[in-house]
Amino acid sequence: MTGSSDKGKSYGVTPQSQDFNDWYNEVVVKADLADYSPVKGAMVVKPYGSALWERIVRWLDDKFKETGHESLMFPTLIPMNFIAREADHVEGFAPELFTVSKIGTDVLDEPYVMRPTSETIIGHMWSGWLNSYRDLPFLHYQWGAVFRAELRTKLFLRTSEFYWHEGHTAHVDEQEARAEVMQMLGIYHEFCRDVLALPVVRGEKTASERFAGAVATYSIEGMMRDGKALQSGTSHYLGQNFSRAFGVKFQSRDQKEEFAHTTSWAISSRIIGALIMTHGDDRGLMMPPNIAPTQVVVIPVGRKDNFAQMVEEGEKLAAELRAAGVRVKVDRRDGVTNGFKYNDWELKGVPVRIELGPRDLEQGVVVVKNRTSEDKETLARADAVNGMTERLNGIQAALLKRATDFMLENTVTVDTYEDFKAAIDAGKWVRAFHCGDPESEKAIKEETKATIRNEPLDGTEFFAEREEGVCVHTGKPSGYGKRVIFGRQY
Repeated sequence: MTGSSDKGKSYGVTPQSQDFNDWYNEVVVKADLADYSPVKGAMVVKPYGSALWERIVRWLDDKFKETGHESLMFPTLIPMNFIAREADHVEGFAPELFTVSKIGTDVLDEPYVMRPTSETIIGHMWSGWLNSYRDLPFLHYQWGAVFRAELRTKLFLRTSEFYWHEGHTAHVDEQEARAEVMQMLGIYHEFCRDVLALPVVRGEKTASERFAGAVATYSIEGMMRDGKALQSGTSHYLGQNFSRAFGVKFQSRDQKEEFAHTTSWAISSRIIGALIMTHGDDRGLMMPPNIAPTQVVVIPVGRKDNFAQMVEEGEKLAAELRAAGVRVKVDRRDGVTNGFKYNDWELKGVPVRIELGPRDLEQGVVVVKNRTSEDKETLARADAVNGMTERLNGIQAALLKRATDFMLENTVTVDTYEDFKAAIDAGKWVRAFHCGDPESEKAIKEETKATIRNEPLDGTEFFAEREEGVCVHTGKPSGYGKRVIFGRQY
């Protein structure tokens, strides 16, 4: 049956409608995901945030190994001349580089760069490992931190040091390399949809938005609750650009010397920012059960004289849930009001809360509340335990539907530039034709702060219909054979 409601309570964070930026910053800190570091632009990830990242790492790492990839580890420091060998690469990363010019008091003959990404040093090493087509493909990846100077930092979204995996592969030909690029983009899409409950648009970036040194860049783009886009993962076909720069070549089947075709791909800790801004509400976080470090929190409700007994009973209930495969935590804090605990776990976004008091124990019932609902239910204890997996699956599906509906409702199709500007100012994504001219793209960005997020891939579930039209900005014929997605971005 339905019980009391949490509607109308204050959760101690700025409402999204009042200031989305303040809401985000407050939620990250108050929910104990991360804190500000004494190192400018860097963050400290707290245990709750680290537990979330560990679950992200575990799922992706298992998937990488299933698809035949091997992990390795490269140094953080890269010789400066490596960065300079690929012209587009150095131009793209020069403003963001951290350099090390001294060891102790000794000035280095050549400075090192703290890796912004590792294509260069990996290319250097591959050149010594690769001899024959029989050695290929190289399917490598590493987990670690990278360093890029950021003028405006924001926890998880833009920090000078952030965490990620970076995949790097080398192949005998373009066809095999491009298949790898699309495979990894598909894995990212599956992860976002099935684990994080994030609907994302898969597509190719324009030349202006490509990774520095890439032939083609593909991305997954998600819509946040304020309508802005967040690039949530990328997969790049690098052609032979880095292979030529670093001598990554091999003897082909017909005894000719060939340069390898390479790829790189990554999802970073900014995906946690995407998770927060896609599912959060005025109460705080809202964790999809498939990724939540804690799926159920049990709160023993008792007085001073029986609190220890209720904690013991809460642990018994938690053991039953663990046996059913549920990740559960018992809130054992004494001297803290129940209301504070309820608000605290709402803020942390735990999918299900169970309250267990002395009367509940006598009657064989528990009080259950979904994070996605304002109402509580009183259920037979056995029913609550046996039905928990189904309940969690329902919450997961509801969050994906909520986010998908929001994205679809806030994406509009336009054919005039006036309508385009009005929609962007209203915080929408815009589907429109574009001629493909980089100068037009630049002018749109300067005037509206909107960029082409990507050209949706054929056959994907969102916005991929092929049609012809004229550019919303220049009136020239479309350069893509379909509408592209514009939006303001993080």
